[in-house]
Amino acid sequence: MEIFWVTLVGLICGMGSVLDERQTHRPLVACTLIGLALGDLKTGVMVGGALELFAIGWMNVGAAMAPDAALASVIATILVIKTGQNPQESIAIAMPIAIAGQMLTIFVRTIAVFFQHQADRFAKEANFRGIELCHYSALLLQGLRVAIPAAIVIATADTTGVKAFLDKIPVEVVEGLRIAGGVVVVVGYAMVINMMSARALMPFFFLGFVIAVFSDYNLIGLGIIGAVLAIIYIQLSPRFNKSAAGNTSAVRQAPLADDELEGL
Repeated sequence: MEIFWVTLVGLICGMGSVLDERQTHRPLVACTLIGLALGDLKTGVMVGGALELFAIGWMNVGAAMAPDAALASVIATILVIKTGQNPQESIAIAMPIAIAGQMLTIFVRTIAVFFQHQADRFAKEANFRGIELCHYSALLLQGLRVAIPAAIVIATADTTGVKAFLDKIPVEVVEGLRIAGGVVVVVGYAMVINMMSARALMPFFFLGFVIAVFSDYNLIGLGIIGAVLAIIYIQLSPRFNKSAAGNTSAVRQAPLADDELEGL
């Protein structure tokens, strides 16, 4: 049953990596589902939280493919749970797997080009059923890209050997990958902020860092503070109230129609 559920989760996460609709390929979701499938939900959530901060800066820009978060999340969670490793060490496991998955997804996307051209031929013939079949076939390939490696790992992995291999990884390497993951997080946030072009919100950005460093608030507390500040900012900022004020003044200055004057 573990092999079945892990394979199913891998299939869903692989398809989610190209759909992006439900975000099932993100570590926080994928690792949690794998933890649920293996009966260790707590470890799955912890691994997902560690890898999500590490992979938040991974995004596809143009033709450049980012490391594969789906495959890394699924395989890393399986190995951490089966070997009893610390969830923080999942970064050392996930990084090489993500690079391998990056090459694999490029290969699968290259194969999917065939289905795209076939769909164009079906479109000329107004064969909508054929077009749907091409879409689902290419999507299934992306799902199998993660499901097959996950099934192989859960079915044949020698947990003793894997644990011995992980124990041999120097602490300096694991710590270096953890620090590198933190740098990637900062770069990811910077890319998101640049795309948002929200310079007016930069004071809140730096304020959040200051509060996080010089206080003992957890993520829930910081989230509540951020939500309250956002509500206050929207209520007080002229930028968000300008249109409402303009509409109100326009209504006040609008002349009365002839029939309204007769009614008066």
